[in-house]
Amino acid sequence: MDGGGFDEAERLFDARAIVAESVLREGSEAVTELSPRAAEAVSSFTKRRVSPSILTAGLRGFDLLVCVGGALITSAFLGPRGGTTEAGLLFGAIIGGVLMVLLIQALDGYQIATLKRRFTNLARGLGAWCVAWALALNIVPLVDIALKVPRDVALGWLLVTGGVMLVSRFVISIAVLRWSQAGALNRRAVIVGGGSSAEELIREMQAQPDSDITICGIFDDRSDERSAPIVAGYPKLGNIAELVEFGRRTRLDMLIVSLPLSAENRVLELLRRLWVLPVDIHLSAHADRMRFRQRSLQFVGTAPLLDVFERPLADWDALMKRAFDLFASVPLLIALSPVMLLTALAVRLETPGPVLFRQRRTGYNNSTVQILKFRSMYVDRADADAKHVVTKGDARVTRVGRFIRKTSIDELPQLVNVVLGDLSLVGPRPHAVLAHTDNRLWAEAIDGYVGRHRIKPGITGWAQINGWRGEVDTDEKIRQRVAHDLYYIENWSILFDLYILLRTPLSLFNTKNAY
Repeated sequence: MDGGGFDEAERLFDARAIVAESVLREGSEAVTELSPRAAEAVSSFTKRRVSPSILTAGLRGFDLLVCVGGALITSAFLGPRGGTTEAGLLFGAIIGGVLMVLLIQALDGYQIATLKRRFTNLARGLGAWCVAWALALNIVPLVDIALKVPRDVALGWLLVTGGVMLVSRFVISIAVLRWSQAGALNRRAVIVGGGSSAEELIREMQAQPDSDITICGIFDDRSDERSAPIVAGYPKLGNIAELVEFGRRTRLDMLIVSLPLSAENRVLELLRRLWVLPVDIHLSAHADRMRFRQRSLQFVGTAPLLDVFERPLADWDALMKRAFDLFASVPLLIALSPVMLLTALAVRLETPGPVLFRQRRTGYNNSTVQILKFRSMYVDRADADAKHVVTKGDARVTRVGRFIRKTSIDELPQLVNVVLGDLSLVGPRPHAVLAHTDNRLWAEAIDGYVGRHRIKPGITGWAQINGWRGEVDTDEKIRQRVAHDLYYIENWSILFDLYILLRTPLSLFNTKNAY
């Protein structure tokens, strides 16, 4: 591409840094009501989608288990227990299972397009199994002739595994076809910017025969006179402010900004406003006709897209984090149950009323979750809406409450929220819906604040172990919390979660702002 185009692209590739810097300086947007058309569309895109990458990975694991399971079943009915026959069959099952998965992979048998076609799916699955079976039985004797599998056992293994493969592949094809027809396997996209540019982009995206993208609609700040209400058959659902609210109410996967890269200021302003949503954000490069390095682009049909922001914790990352939450929170809940029982008893003996306190907090994608805490205030002075910040020596806090707040023992019931899936063990702390300082909501005081809701909130977090917990009485304190939360989101890993979790007990000794 020419020098001018290269300079524009390089500046836009730095958009992440520009946006991240600007969100901590400027004012945030108020919640916007959706247009009737957008409100009607919301209901169509609130259901969870099925992740193709997780689906196909699970299918690989299932095929491997079927192969090994078929060998074990055959051995139980036809082969003698123990000895070389069983050892040879088990060894062959592992080799055969691996070979079968590799062969199906080589035949594109794990592609969604293949899984939808019933007979193609069956033929490739069974064909790969027969070849893998034959290869495995010939490889086993090469290792040790004593491990050779008898003919009747080998034939039984072929038929049992083949029969399960036949049934499972048939069921999977039906399920994948139904999911595909319902759009559950597709990525849900919104086009930002209308007019002829958006129409050309949509035509190019539709040029892909088996596209996995469902276009939910178009959002554009321009009036109907300048930007048609229907573009390539898709309705304009509202303006950019309405898009942010639409994204919070639905399960979108990606936004595609269809504006020329030469409109740098306009593009950066859009990215600043859209960055708070937990979605992938791409810039359409089709309108500029500039040549980019292939590694800079991804293609949907013939439409080239530039990646700007990636959705945090998508697919496998989200699955790994949820598994980490469950495997860690359940043992913690059991280990800390004596402490929780003693705390409940102390709360109940000091003052009458419920032991637990429920409060609405802002959760993932600006949704509302109800978290559990041990009650630390007198019942008649409890502040469920957090209208008044707890300060040092606050008369509303009981003696037991003062201790459990300083030590964060009052937060332990939130382990139940983690098990239920409302919270994570590690993440940005969930703040009260009406949390504020100096009569200003934090979402209004600090731009980028809602960006911390791009992932599920946590019991502890990067901000908390760095000393930013407890009372928030200045804009600087909440600004530091937001900055640490955004750093955590951008740099998340399982090891980072583990580090924060291990550091949390030590951070509790810092009770400076914990009242």
